[in-house]
Amino acid sequence: MARIRIPSTIVVLFVTIQTGFLLFMYARYSSFMPQSEEKPSQVHILILSSWRSGSSFVGQLFSQHPSVFYLMEPAWHVWVTMYQNSAKVLHMAVRDLVRSVFLCDMSVFDAYMPWKRNLSDLFQWAVSRALCSAPACDSFQRTDITSEMACKTLCGRYPFSKVEEACKTYSHVVVKEVRFFDLKVLYPLLTDPSLNLKIIHLVRDPRAVVKSREQSVKALARDNGIVLSTNGTKVEDSKYKVMQEICRSHVQIYETATLKPPNFLKDRYLMIRFEDLVKDPLSEISEMYKFADLSLTPTLKSWIYNITHGQGPGKKKEAFKITSRDAVSVSQAWRNVLSFQKIKKIQEVCKGAINMLGYQLVDSEKEQRDLSLDLVLPRRQNQFSWSSFNPKH
Repeated sequence: MARIRIPSTIVVLFVTIQTGFLLFMYARYSSFMPQSEEKPSQVHILILSSWRSGSSFVGQLFSQHPSVFYLMEPAWHVWVTMYQNSAKVLHMAVRDLVRSVFLCDMSVFDAYMPWKRNLSDLFQWAVSRALCSAPACDSFQRTDITSEMACKTLCGRYPFSKVEEACKTYSHVVVKEVRFFDLKVLYPLLTDPSLNLKIIHLVRDPRAVVKSREQSVKALARDNGIVLSTNGTKVEDSKYKVMQEICRSHVQIYETATLKPPNFLKDRYLMIRFEDLVKDPLSEISEMYKFADLSLTPTLKSWIYNITHGQGPGKKKEAFKITSRDAVSVSQAWRNVLSFQKIKKIQEVCKGAINMLGYQLVDSEKEQRDLSLDLVLPRRQNQFSWSSFNPKH
């Protein structure tokens, strides 16, 4: 039987034409298909702040939203378990725990909590509306505004497995943390394709932070020791060394995010000042919600008004609770409470942060006490850089 010999050049030409045709058909077909690299279905928000900066209040602004699963400072468990280490050493463990929480994988707590546990074993669980309503707890609806006391009374005995079950039913997972001191530690989370992470960086006038910290000296002593690497020894921050580290971290985070930031940070970082928030709550909250792809409901608007228009600055025993207060009075209380000698020391250790974040230094006790003198400098529109701003000092 005769064989037909086909020149190799014809074979190559045929294969080339066939490959080209297949590529053309694939390109045409794929144009009608959804993109494979879609964002994760959930939005992940990290509220990044420091102790006594109003972060619990901001956390509640998200926690009470019916679309949000919120946890307050889950990394507390890491620091309590590994308290003999420094904050820098614990950064990786904290980051890994936060990532797992964002992905609703609560098995990460196995290393830090009892084997048999309930909702009530989780740090500050009752401030999370999501853990006080279905499916975590049957006592409240998602649209309800919940209180910590009522939640503790009715929901504490539910099994810990409800945390993960509830987390998976929400469009937004929000975590508030005070235990990150370097934005670059979060780069692996910001570039993680399984996360859709955005960062809200909450700052507050360091002088107001010190005034608030003085109400909670014993409660902060262990954390102070971790910040200052004292190998497990508790510390009172009488010389403001912890404040110096906190101020330094805010400068580092803000500069990293705004001065030649990496491309993956674009549209993923928002800095909020506590003083702006209490002065014009609805405007600032609307900005945060827009950034987080959330809508402000009428119920939330009413609750926000009530929570920021109470009487007085709040009682000492309410230092870690969200109660109705006169929020503007709270933000200015340091000017009447702290001595000018303390103010001078705080300004000395936190001068860089005070200038960069847009606060005005005071040169005398008269300036400090004069409440008609606004010490919160105007914010620029859009993205701004305080480094190019020329403050008083």
